Amino acid sequence: MIAFSMSESDVRAVLANSSTMIGSDGLPSGTGGRPHPRLYGTFPRFLGSYVRELQLMPLGEAIRRMTYLPATTFGIPDRGIIAPGKVADLVAFEFASVGHKGDYRNPFHVPDGISWVMQSGKAVVSDGRYCGIRTGRRLLPRQERAAL
Repeated sequence: MIAFSMSESDVRAVLANSSTMIGSDGLPSGTGGRPHPRLYGTFPRFLGSYVRELQLMPLGEAIRRMTYLPATTFGIPDRGIIAPGKVADLVAFEFASVGHKGDYRNPFHVPDGISWVMQSGKAVVSDGRYCGIRTGRRLLPRQERAAL
């Protein structure tokens, strides 16, 4: 199902708030169908369209909203910042070309301008190609981890 409920002016108004975090609930389609374009495109589209082209905020602020702000808001330790002893989740991208061409008809486009991705200290994308490695795991906020 595809439902359109926000206007572009609404999106820009929400992005104007410095406490707005960037994230995606895009899920792989499993055994059939097409995923939402945000599965591949949330972060590259945000960087390419809203940050580079529309200049709604500086690049550093955009990165804070994708990394540090969500990690601290949801109490996920050791992430969202590059420092000794922290988990190495890193993305190397070319700001001049990062973006996403996927749409509802063909969402399977890999992002442009991303050369490598490191997740938990392991390369999962190299030279723009997925390495076939899955290192992700469910991240729990502090209060949920304490209850386990």
